[in-house]
Amino acid sequence: MKSKEEELLDGQDEALKQSLSWTQALLATTAPLAQQISLSQVQQISPTALAYLGDAIYEVYVRMFYLLPLQRPEAYHRLVVAQVRAETQALHLRSLIPHLRDTELEIVRRGRNAATGRPKRLDPEIYQQATSIETLIGYLYLTDYQRLTELLQILHLEKE
Repeated sequence: MKSKEEELLDGQDEALKQSLSWTQALLATTAPLAQQISLSQVQQISPTALAYLGDAIYEVYVRMFYLLPLQRPEAYHRLVVAQVRAETQALHLRSLIPHLRDTELEIVRRGRNAATGRPKRLDPEIYQQATSIETLIGYLYLTDYQRLTELLQILHLEKE
């Protein structure tokens, strides 16, 4: 029986298989797309657009995290929704703050300042924090994939 990593990495070269952790493997499927964008191009992207990308990357990561062990679609949905809610993202951001570098803190600040219009049910601070972590994820996805995987591993998503 193959491990989760082996199944995900089928078809990759042997050196890559040995060097990737599960978290890295989760994001490896789309990383080559991000490598086509230069740093100067990334710096021109608005924090709102980075948050848009970060939201998608984060949701794919969470969905893949909960993919195994196999479950009913309703269970997947419940687990994923619990993690991608603004309130949970705000908690994740607060847990990451001590681990962030100065440049990453600046991206978080830019994301917070870009957070405008919010759902009525949310406290504005929670919405700003959720937008901030999404901005950071989008930025790191495009600029420092390895660092993104390090930070995602810190989040300690919970299996049920």
